[in-house]
Amino acid sequence: MTLEFNLWMQGVQSQMEQALSAVLPAQDAIPAQLHTAMRYSVLDGGKRVRPLLVFAAGAVVNAPFERLQYVGAAVELIHAYSLVHDDMPAMDNDVLRRGKPTCHVAFGEASALLAGDALQTLAFDLLSMHTLADSASHQLTMVNILARASGSLGMCGGQGIDLYSVGQALSLTELERMHGLKTGALIRAAVLLGSYCGEAISDEDRHRLDYYARCIGLAFQVVDDILDEEADSATLGKTAGKDAANNKPTYVSLLGLAAAKEKAAELKADALAMIAPFGEKARHLVMLADFIVERSS
Repeated sequence: MTLEFNLWMQGVQSQMEQALSAVLPAQDAIPAQLHTAMRYSVLDGGKRVRPLLVFAAGAVVNAPFERLQYVGAAVELIHAYSLVHDDMPAMDNDVLRRGKPTCHVAFGEASALLAGDALQTLAFDLLSMHTLADSASHQLTMVNILARASGSLGMCGGQGIDLYSVGQALSLTELERMHGLKTGALIRAAVLLGSYCGEAISDEDRHRLDYYARCIGLAFQVVDDILDEEADSATLGKTAGKDAANNKPTYVSLLGLAAAKEKAAELKADALAMIAPFGEKARHLVMLADFIVERSS
C-alpha cells in the first residue's frame, strides 16, 4: 500500500471510531448492560472496510464529510449487528471476534441478541434523522438500499443460504449467489450510499460503481476463504479453519487454493476496469480494491 493510501485509510478509520462512539448510546445510559454490549461489539476493532468504501465512493461525487460520516456509521452498525448474531450458538457458534471474546460470550446470549437488534435499528435512525442527500427522494432511496441489502433479499438471505448449505455440494454459480448476498450486498450498499451523498451522477455512472462493488464484494469473500485456509486465529482475530471444520462450501473447497487466488485477481481486474472512466476521483476505490484482495487478515 502507498503512504497516501495508508494515511487516508488511517484518517477515515480514526474519524469513524470517533463518529461511532458519538452515535452509540453512552455506556452508563440505562439499560447499561445493553449499551455496554453494543459499544463492545462496535468499537476498538475491525478494518472499517465498509465505511472506507462509503468515503471512497463519496469522493467520486464530491460528497461532504459529515454526510459520509453518518452513512459510514450506519453501514458499520449493520455489519456489527450481523457479526454479533452470526457468532451466536444458534448460527456459527464462535467465541472469538476481532481478537476478543464474542458478544454472547462476554455478555450472555440474551444481551447479544438485544445488542444486535439495537445496532440494526440505530443504523436506520441515523439514516433518517440527518440530511444525507440533496433531495428527500434520494435520501428515501438510501434508506431502501440499506434495508434491502440487510434483509432476506440481501445479507440475511445469504446467511440463511449459508446455514442451509452446510454439507452440500454447491456449484460456483450457487456459491457466488450466496456470497453476493451474505457479504456482497452490504458492500454494494456502502458504495451506492456514498454515491448518493454528493453531486448527481448518471445511471450509467451509478451502474459502474455498483458493478465495481459487486466484484469487490465477491473478491472480499474469496480472500476471506483463502485466509481461513492459510492464516491462524491470532492473525485473523477470529477462529481460523472453522468453515472447513464445519464442512461449509467455500471458494477454496470448490476451486482449490491456487484457482481461488486467481479468481480474486480476476474480480479485482474487472472492478478496476469498470471504474477507470472516473479517473483520479476513483483513486481511493482503486486502492481499496488492492487492499481488499492483498490483505493478510
